[in-house]
Amino acid sequence: MIPAMPAAAATARSRSRQARTTRKPGRANRKPARTASFAALRFGRVAMMGAVTVLILIAGVWASWSTAPYVMLTKGRERGTVEVTRCAHDTCSGPYTPLSPGSTARDRVEIGSAVVRKGRTYSVVVKPGTDEVLRSGPAGILYAWVPLGGALLLASVVVAGGLRLTRVAWALGGSGFALLTAAFLAL
Repeated sequence: MIPAMPAAAATARSRSRQARTTRKPGRANRKPARTASFAALRFGRVAMMGAVTVLILIAGVWASWSTAPYVMLTKGRERGTVEVTRCAHDTCSGPYTPLSPGSTARDRVEIGSAVVRKGRTYSVVVKPGTDEVLRSGPAGILYAWVPLGGALLLASVVVAGGLRLTRVAWALGGSGFALLTAAFLAL
């Protein structure tokens, strides 16, 4: 048999429940101020991380746009093929054979060594006013957008950690990874 609870213990428990549920006037005034400061800090964090994310993506597009318009918008540009005969450091060179009307043959043009192999022939677009050529076709387009792929990967980390938007971060990271993988496989 369980002995009955003394009356003093029951009243002490009811008093402690009342003390927990009622607020003191000083505490009620501090809570909204604390909430406002946390909201301001949260807004500041979201604004800063959003600005960093946008800056990273703009830098990726900017870096890609230095070659992308020549490769993507080939109408009216000099198009042809280059047979890679020599590679040194970060550039390769070879003779240029024109395919488009108005294009002139050149004994030697330069192309980035990351996109070609010695002894092979590639379709290219001549960068206006130079003897530099850029690889054209799907491989050239993908290679031109590689900086954007890296920016998407970096932005995904900022979005996940700073903005705490994991689904958006996975989408950014996945698209960046897909772009880099496609460019690697196309080359």
